[in-house]
Amino acid sequence: MSTQTFSLDAYLEELKPLINIDCGTNTPSGVSAIADMMTGKYEAIGWHVARHSFGEAVGPGLQVTNKPDAEEYDIMLVGHMDTVFPEGTVSEWSFSRDTEKAYGPGVADMKSGLLNAFLTLKNLPADVLDRLSICVCMNPDEETGSTYSAEWIKSVALKSRCVLVAEAARVDGSLVKARKGSGVYEIEFHGKAAHAGNEPQKGISAITEFAQWVNRLNQETNFETGTTLNFGTIEGGTTSNVVPEFAKTVLDIRFWNNEDYDDIEKLIGEMAEAPFLEGMNIKLNRIAHKPAFTPNEKSEKLMALIEESGQQMDLPVTWTAAGGGSDANYTGALGVPTVDGLGPIGAGMHSRNEFLQLDSIEPRLQLLRNVVINLAEKAI
Repeated sequence: MSTQTFSLDAYLEELKPLINIDCGTNTPSGVSAIADMMTGKYEAIGWHVARHSFGEAVGPGLQVTNKPDAEEYDIMLVGHMDTVFPEGTVSEWSFSRDTEKAYGPGVADMKSGLLNAFLTLKNLPADVLDRLSICVCMNPDEETGSTYSAEWIKSVALKSRCVLVAEAARVDGSLVKARKGSGVYEIEFHGKAAHAGNEPQKGISAITEFAQWVNRLNQETNFETGTTLNFGTIEGGTTSNVVPEFAKTVLDIRFWNNEDYDDIEKLIGEMAEAPFLEGMNIKLNRIAHKPAFTPNEKSEKLMALIEESGQQMDLPVTWTAAGGGSDANYTGALGVPTVDGLGPIGAGMHSRNEFLQLDSIEPRLQLLRNVVINLAEKAI
């Protein structure tokens, strides 16, 4: 199947098996099954596939290339094989379509992106493939922050001239030029219980300490710079007549400036070491982190090349900055020219409303094909 003889029905038949399998990050067997499918596709067109193990907690990663002896890559393509959906989802909600959209777990985030990347490479002219060394990295745990695979992703990016991330384009068709960074902390407050009526002075309230943290850290939110802090969950205490000895929260931090995050991280560490209440013990655990990425000079050249690639097919290319993260955060923060959102248009991610816009599939295949061909012709 080439973009010149594109068949939507054939495309969706190839996409359907990638949707109809439970492959949430915490279902390693399902992610492994996706890896098997993608391995078969790439090996069928003569590409070299290496499987990376990250332990039993998550599925494998795939590193695919047309030049297995290459020490550097002209293009790195990135996509993830996991979804956010728990085991059992497919039995309740599986692939379906109507005249305008396709639906199902991961249909836009990002099985269609994986398929578009494969079909693009499958149908490249032979002379273009001869001139380019291309590496495709597909990881198993992007939806939980690429905790296991981030170092691998970064190591390949550092050997690459540019990075193209095949996450879905925004619902208005925009590609993603920048993404906010994020940090997530699990914080436990351990105080001392006491009777709230008879001897409250002997207690150390974990909830009071937590409240002080909310008050202090909310002062760090700055909507103008885009730095925001959100205490998303809280648990603690037992009954109203007991001074609570335990509280727990999860704090989400978003930012455009990595130095702003460094300052907040330092502040949180100092607060944990010196609690507001004497005798309080605080356990701080950073469970996720992604640096922010914004365009540098080379990224802007890559963006211009992509805009030109769109002009060649009368497809206007627009850009947006996204608050959510992806693996582009890791590669872009390294300074490697990175562009995201090169998959088909989709929306409703992480919900039962997730959809893929059918009329965007062929144009986005053509756009990605043009971009790769132009990268063979031009330096950035």
